[in-house]
Amino acid sequence: MKKSAYDAIHEGSLARFRPIMMTTMAALLGTLPIALGHGAGSESRRPLGLAVVGGLVVSQALTLYLTPVVYLYFESAKRRLAAWKQGRKRTPTVDEPITAAR
Repeated sequence: MKKSAYDAIHEGSLARFRPIMMTTMAALLGTLPIALGHGAGSESRRPLGLAVVGGLVVSQALTLYLTPVVYLYFESAKRRLAAWKQGRKRTPTVDEPITAAR
């Protein structure tokens, strides 16, 4: 049985949420000491740590929220395009006049 795009995304999200979160949290917690560091040379390493932490947070949001939404949008656009193409291929009936607009 073929699943709808929404059902497939929901099932995939449930299956992949934990591994995605574990990977991101491991990287994030590994770079926190650089981002929050004090001491000799910390002023040169702190911007790198903050950039890595910020990038991880943004990429996490994009992965968990934006990617499924974009996938649903493309699936909907594909369905609309298929319906539109199907409507254009329809042949006129005997009672329907043929117009140049078609």
